[in-house]
Amino acid sequence: MKKTNTIYWIFTGLLSLGMLFASVPSLIFRAQAETFFATLSFPTYMISFLDIAKILGVIAILVPGYPRVKEWAYAGLTFDLLGATYCQIAKGLPVTNWVFMIVWFVPLVGSYIYYHKKLKATV
Repeated sequence: MKKTNTIYWIFTGLLSLGMLFASVPSLIFRAQAETFFATLSFPTYMISFLDIAKILGVIAILVPGYPRVKEWAYAGLTFDLLGATYCQIAKGLPVTNWVFMIVWFVPLVGSYIYYHKKLKATV
């Protein structure tokens, strides 16, 4: 149980930091985020929505309990990463722009898998 818990928190910590480092700066430095969104032909009003949704998702994953909310948070962060990666590929951006996005699937999937292992161990 201790090993599972440790691995879960490593993955979850990496995922949380990654999502926060992706959302908080774009809320603060709006001009850079707007430039990137213009590159993807996205409306700039989506920046705040997506960033706040990511922050709420991280909070939902970190707060103990509420398993259904955690499932929705994992789903939302998965859709966010998949959508961001796909949009960059579809827009024809160079591989160097979007290949780093794939790295964030490792802590996402690891956190999700070990979250369920943790749940099974406590039941």
